[in-house]
Amino acid sequence: MRTILICFSLLCCLNFTYAKKTHSISGTVKSRYKEAIPGVSIYITKLQKGTATDKYGKFNLDNIPNGEHLLEISFIGYKTLIKKITINHTDLDVSILMDEEIEKLDEVVVSGDAERSTKLKSAITVEVVNSEFIDKNRGGSLMQSLNKIGGISSIEIGSGQSKPVIRGLGFNRVLVAEKGLKHEGQQWGADHGLEIDQFDVQNIEVLKGPSSLGFGSDAMGGVIHIKRNYFPAKNSLHGEASTSYMTNNHSLSGSVQFEKRTNHFLVGARATGIKYGDYRVPTDHVNVYDFVVPLHKNHLRNTAGQEYNFHFHTGYLGENFHSVFYISNYNAKSGFFANAHGLEPRKVDNEAYDASNSDIDKPLQEVNHLKVTNETTLKLGEHELQLLLGYQKNIRKEKGDYVNHGYMPPQYPKELDIPSDLERKFDKDFYAIKLSDKFKAKHHQLEFGLDANLQKNNIGGWGFIIPNFTQYNIGAFALDSYTLNKNLKLKAGLRYDYGHIDIEEYTDWFTSPTEGNNRGNLTRVESLKKGYHNVSGSVGLVYTKDAWTLKTNVGNSFRMPIAKELAANGVNYHYFRYERGNRDLSPERSFQWDVTAEWENNIWLIEFSPFANYFPNYIYLNPTSEFDNLYGAGNQIFNYTQSKVFRYGGELHLHKTLFDHLDLTSISEYVKSRQLSGEKKDYGLPFSPPFSTNLSAKYNFNSFNCFKKSYFSVDFRYTAKQTDIVPPEKVTDSYQLINLGMGTNLRFGRYKAQVNLQVKNLFDTKYYNHTNFYRLIDLPEQGRNFLASVKFTF
Repeated sequence: MRTILICFSLLCCLNFTYAKKTHSISGTVKSRYKEAIPGVSIYITKLQKGTATDKYGKFNLDNIPNGEHLLEISFIGYKTLIKKITINHTDLDVSILMDEEIEKLDEVVVSGDAERSTKLKSAITVEVVNSEFIDKNRGGSLMQSLNKIGGISSIEIGSGQSKPVIRGLGFNRVLVAEKGLKHEGQQWGADHGLEIDQFDVQNIEVLKGPSSLGFGSDAMGGVIHIKRNYFPAKNSLHGEASTSYMTNNHSLSGSVQFEKRTNHFLVGARATGIKYGDYRVPTDHVNVYDFVVPLHKNHLRNTAGQEYNFHFHTGYLGENFHSVFYISNYNAKSGFFANAHGLEPRKVDNEAYDASNSDIDKPLQEVNHLKVTNETTLKLGEHELQLLLGYQKNIRKEKGDYVNHGYMPPQYPKELDIPSDLERKFDKDFYAIKLSDKFKAKHHQLEFGLDANLQKNNIGGWGFIIPNFTQYNIGAFALDSYTLNKNLKLKAGLRYDYGHIDIEEYTDWFTSPTEGNNRGNLTRVESLKKGYHNVSGSVGLVYTKDAWTLKTNVGNSFRMPIAKELAANGVNYHYFRYERGNRDLSPERSFQWDVTAEWENNIWLIEFSPFANYFPNYIYLNPTSEFDNLYGAGNQIFNYTQSKVFRYGGELHLHKTLFDHLDLTSISEYVKSRQLSGEKKDYGLPFSPPFSTNLSAKYNFNSFNCFKKSYFSVDFRYTAKQTDIVPPEKVTDSYQLINLGMGTNLRFGRYKAQVNLQVKNLFDTKYYNHTNFYRLIDLPEQGRNFLASVKFTF
């Protein structure tokens, strides 16, 4: 640790002067009508230098070294340009013409060449979306806003909570990263959502497939990487104010942000607030395990919630050195559906809950997630050194009235030093560090890195599911992109991981009968210390020529068992089941083959992305014929076990532009799983998404006065019947949905207002999402929902 601190201090204190002759770039930016455009951002990503045009459309950038550079020229309402320029021992003057923007290819786009460049960095399938895509497809959570991407779905836990699923894999097989570091909460729980403020998202890269090389354990199914893709121009001030409203649960949200940059210093902040009520479903009753539960005015009792987030960042941005600190705090409180939580859904006071649709009553969850990170980059010639440091504090409390089961006392003991309404508490401290070096060596683009993390988890409350544990992971990796010729690149990587988990013994706070007619506090979990190691690797090819892009990749990935899989021993109050861990589980490994074939011209885009992968020891929760009447209140016992699993599937993306204004898009996805061994041999995997296709037609209107980028869209989504189930799962019927969208940008000089309207589930269709948590109790998805959002920027 002392060595790490010394290295970081040297990075932060080092002043590096690059002794190469430099020159200036100046020029003028005009519209196609030869009108000067003030306020245009001119940015050189490689140098992290930028400026803005003055009121005459003129700009100047000093201290630019000799060689080739890419200028990114962007302004609201105009197409972003990527212009290649060459400095050859002299100053350069350029003239730039910008076209007004008419959007193409939906909003799964960053900016032309920049988005394409991001996709070509990896041999696996990559999708890139920006904040505009999220604004136009906003849902109750970040993952609900990303569901339109092929191969991406979510496990829904209510109106404000969801978990990512990539090609049928979720939980600890999909890693969420923010600015290069793993986001670590309590993602092992089926009812634990992401602690992410979607208003603060600039850019997201979705990596479909094994990504352990760059991110380590938990990335075997893919990565949702939330990134910052630009810094503001020098001597600029930027701000935005956003608000949105949803009719289904009367969700009202607001977010304000500002960012100020001088020549080298940066400071910014954001505050977000969200409040919503019980959400509505298109049915007047649900069946909770053969018990009929009537719903008052079709609302789900106690699914209201609130969320308050704060973000702050500041740092230094130099030509060859930058260091930025980010601080955020996410705080949320939301209710659990009152009739589907606890051990006895019949004992619910419906009238009390039905008195208000906005109150947050018990059972409920309270989550606070503090995150402090630092990103420091130093450029030394051809080398780019980066150090990422992070600390996260996640506190999650589940509250509900005391319910005894097994040998727990019928009345809550007054002398017990635990609040009587605290079912469970999870308190996690997470420390992370990542150090990498990127550089070029002839035809090689190389990256070497080290990363490590440590997490300490403490539990509380009168309920029990997992014990206290401490875990650390260390990894080293090497990545290479070798240019074989101008059209073909070889991508390869190698990684070594070591992980260790230390699980503490857990003893009941209440007594139970023991041998000899005595009573005592039974040990539910014995202490356990285990270490795991693995070598992962991948090799792939990327071929580009004219309209074609072809990618293929073969690789393996690794995931060490988590504490819940090793040592769970308690009732899951959300699933009405008793879960038992398996301390003999081996590390999970996956071998995968990915292919991407893309052809694109000005009218067509055709992209096909098949995959196949094999798990020799997939970890899953297997239902047994046993019932626990002593500690599980008679609930069925589920044991963690392992089996061989083979999976295959893919996505097909078709897009055509007609008459320069009409975009037609089709995105289809398919996943098939099969267990090859174990008690569930020849079955699939639970929560596997069925085949689905989304057909979209979007008309882009010409700009008129202050109205820019106006559009109207119709989406038709077909989802097939899911019969490939694992008992006790039930078959999910097929369904069809129609969604509408429309919006425009209003521009007044340098000020802009982005307005978006949506109608989701236009015909109030009653349907079941096979990846939804509540599907197990026959609870349908949300009914018709009108959404309106406005974002002001300046």
